[in-house]
Amino acid sequence: MKHRFSAQKNMQSAILVLVFLFSNFILAHTITGTVVDTDNRPVKDVYVLHVKSGTHTHTNAKGYFAIDQVEEGDELRFSKLGYSAFAKAITNEAEVLQIVLEYAAIDLDAISLTNEVDVLNTITQADFEVNPVTSTQEVLRSVPGLFIGQHAGGGKAEQLFLRGFDIDHGTDVAISVDGMPVNMVSHAHGQGYADLHFVIPETIDNISYGKGSYDKKIGNFATAGHVDFRTMDYVRENVISSEIGDFNYQRYVGLVQVLDNTNTSAYIATEYLTFDGPFDSPQNFDRVNLFGKLNHISNNGNELGISISHFDSEWDASGQIPQRAVDRGLIGRFGAIDDTEGGETSRTSVNINYDMQVSDNEVFSTHLYYSKYDFLLFSNFTFFLEDPINGDQIKQQESRDLAGFDAAYTYTTQLSNHKLDLTAGIRLRNDRTEGSELSRTLNRRTTLENIQLGDINETNTSGFVGATWYVNDFLIDAGLRLERFKFTYKDALTTLYDTQAQSETALLPKLNFNYRVNEDVQLYFKNGVGFHSNDTRVVLQQTADDILPKSYGSDLGTIWKPTDRMIVNAALWYLFLEQEFVYVGDAGIVEPSGETERYGYDLGIRYQLTDHLFFDGNLNYAHARAVSEPDGADLIPLAPRYTSTGGLSLKDWNKFNAGIRYRYIGDRPANEDNSIVAEGYFVSDLNVNYDISNNLRLGVAIQNLFDVEWNETQFATESRLQNEAAPVEEIHFTPGTPFFIRGLLQYRF
Repeated sequence: MKHRFSAQKNMQSAILVLVFLFSNFILAHTITGTVVDTDNRPVKDVYVLHVKSGTHTHTNAKGYFAIDQVEEGDELRFSKLGYSAFAKAITNEAEVLQIVLEYAAIDLDAISLTNEVDVLNTITQADFEVNPVTSTQEVLRSVPGLFIGQHAGGGKAEQLFLRGFDIDHGTDVAISVDGMPVNMVSHAHGQGYADLHFVIPETIDNISYGKGSYDKKIGNFATAGHVDFRTMDYVRENVISSEIGDFNYQRYVGLVQVLDNTNTSAYIATEYLTFDGPFDSPQNFDRVNLFGKLNHISNNGNELGISISHFDSEWDASGQIPQRAVDRGLIGRFGAIDDTEGGETSRTSVNINYDMQVSDNEVFSTHLYYSKYDFLLFSNFTFFLEDPINGDQIKQQESRDLAGFDAAYTYTTQLSNHKLDLTAGIRLRNDRTEGSELSRTLNRRTTLENIQLGDINETNTSGFVGATWYVNDFLIDAGLRLERFKFTYKDALTTLYDTQAQSETALLPKLNFNYRVNEDVQLYFKNGVGFHSNDTRVVLQQTADDILPKSYGSDLGTIWKPTDRMIVNAALWYLFLEQEFVYVGDAGIVEPSGETERYGYDLGIRYQLTDHLFFDGNLNYAHARAVSEPDGADLIPLAPRYTSTGGLSLKDWNKFNAGIRYRYIGDRPANEDNSIVAEGYFVSDLNVNYDISNNLRLGVAIQNLFDVEWNETQFATESRLQNEAAPVEEIHFTPGTPFFIRGLLQYRF
């Protein structure tokens, strides 16, 4: 009887356990729903957090989300910058949630430190919302630590500086727009040339960036970092604006929604800009931009984006001038030795993105693009050094067809009850350049001698695999990228038909860690191997085994919220680059460059003082050296040591929007032993806008508010003036803009 009672008791216990487990099973559900804004538009990339478990997901293009293991009584939180955060307690596990997020003013309190990898991009997005941009230079300055300079009449791509690199026009930072690469391989002027002037700033919706070579999805040129600009899918307000300012500055912009229904939207944007600049010889800068975009979201959440753009620009330039010519009174600071410099360029592009929601756990993305690009540039850096009769003017020219395709697949599953994202992707890019030319010319009219002339065909195929594992407050992100290049060059200056070809492969591992210490502190440790390809003419003229030299880098950093409205980010970083060969497009020669080493720190602060007043500041330090050179002769020319940007911004206060911003770069060596120094500068800009009504805005913007004398770009160059017996090596510079004011009239409807 006793044994029978005991067996019955055990049976009851087992039943209770099964009932408990079954009840938990049936109570834990997958909750689905959609998120829309107050205009009933789907809101993409909303962060959906299951508070109890810490698991999360994001909404797709249709605003749809699904999150597992949710029980009755659990709380879900919905958040996205620019919207009021929303919390929902689950009372009916069978309910399909319909969440409406309201637009809200930017508030740093809304930024949560999660174990995801894009918190810094969220911070930058907040900066972008508070400090809207109206020029391509301001677009690039939105990236913390990225410094730029212009030195050829406004039409040439900007010179870039980042993490101890003089990147020239893009050699060590990968730039893209809606996924379409901007950098041009084997460009007539320089490797990685990235001309962003085809982008109308008002069309930009957000900026995604990363420093170092840690992203498995990014390949060529991402050694110092990468930047991707995303254009708007639709226009909330139509805009017509005009700006008029000093030095015959005029800019006109139109942004109009032409189609807007439940699933489809389309808009067009135009820009016209003309500017003479402060130079004694007007730069006659003239640019036209046209852009159109169509976005379609199917009922199952698949998204199609098609954009078409055309850009055309021409200009004259005063070029870089030697300091001695100014000191002797031969020319003024805004004068020229050869004012026949200048150029013209155009780019017509078609860009198609398609994101397919295969299932709740699977996303497949494809991307196709094509660009027709033309470039012509006349420069004179050495004046009469090589040719004392005609001068040293050069012409660089090319006509390019750029086409590419990439696809990526992401599968979300569980590993040890923790979210695991598995990704894989492929990419194909082909650049065909006809008549890539470097010639000696006279007054932009007469070709004196061809130095380089040929056709380039460069193909880059790549693939990557990766995994991102979310383990409570940890994130582990690992990836492996394979790059394959084929370089082909047809030399038009040889008497016989001469085609040269070479191929090379690189394998690039990545490993990153994020740890959310608590709600206010996040730590990260990033590691990766990257590279930038060399010019086709380099790899065909050299016998080096390693024609895809690698970079090896690490970042150790933290993001900290000491108060609800203050965010501090800091990072220590290290970067090593292997041997490489550099094709100097201005001379048509190959120069070897040995191993280099860089390390430093980045520090950023964002502080919202009131609901309307914001402060931001960035301080960056870099120690850059050539490894194999002796001490004292191992400096890397023009590598910046200290840079800093920041300012105060007023947002939506009594119909006012305003900002005062600064940028600072310290003295830096212009040559290897620092015997020639490029002087630093501190420049401030001011803008004030006032909304007369809901539709009409007046504004004023001032560049170089305190009218300081500064040199925007500087180089140590050996040159000879026409009456000099011997050449001189010294600083050659492009003067920075003096006090420059312009007014704005904008109509929104």
